[in-house]
Amino acid sequence: MVTELSEKEAMIRDVALQIVLFLLMIFMYLAMHGIPQKLFAKLRFRNRTSLRAKRHFVKGAQLLDQARRTTPSNSTSLAKQAEAEADQAIALDPKDAASYLLKAMALILQGFRTSALDALDAALSPLAAKSLADAERGDALLKRAELKIALNQPGHVDSALADLTESVKLSPKNAKAWCMLGECYEGNKMEEEAIKAYKEALEVEPRLSLAQDALNRLASS
Repeated sequence: MVTELSEKEAMIRDVALQIVLFLLMIFMYLAMHGIPQKLFAKLRFRNRTSLRAKRHFVKGAQLLDQARRTTPSNSTSLAKQAEAEADQAIALDPKDAASYLLKAMALILQGFRTSALDALDAALSPLAAKSLADAERGDALLKRAELKIALNQPGHVDSALADLTESVKLSPKNAKAWCMLGECYEGNKMEEEAIKAYKEALEVEPRLSLAQDALNRLASS
């Protein structure tokens, strides 16, 4: 019995030693080829790039805020600068949806709605959308739907309806999204769905006159 235990212990020690030697060989191979240093350098580069992108984003957001609060004569210039900062942030970190959203807001302020729609499409693309929380995605979908409805191009209304349907799923406490969804349903002669959407808007915001007026209108029709 003692002999059997000794043999097992010896076997375990041999296996453990082989594992240690194997790991040591791997480490020596990596060290000889400078792989740890390369990985560390790559990680440091990524961190620096991300930090630079965030700096451009913050500066752009500050410029956009100023553009919204200043006179119309200065607003366009500041919005253009905000767009430039957003572009630099995107170039450094194309997977961050926030920079595309910043660019879209700056373009809207300049009156470039089609270009703003392109920026929102990029923000909601599979590449960038992962960086957004559900509520943020819901807000972005709402803004994209607003632009599609405003542009009123073929196919945009149906596409806006799809965006709004997804928006209220992701952000069910957004009364504005529910109300706009109701308007889309109403425009498509889908009265039952419109009534439900307006009621949902009032559940979130009981004093929302736009939704209440719409319900009164549909009740009298």
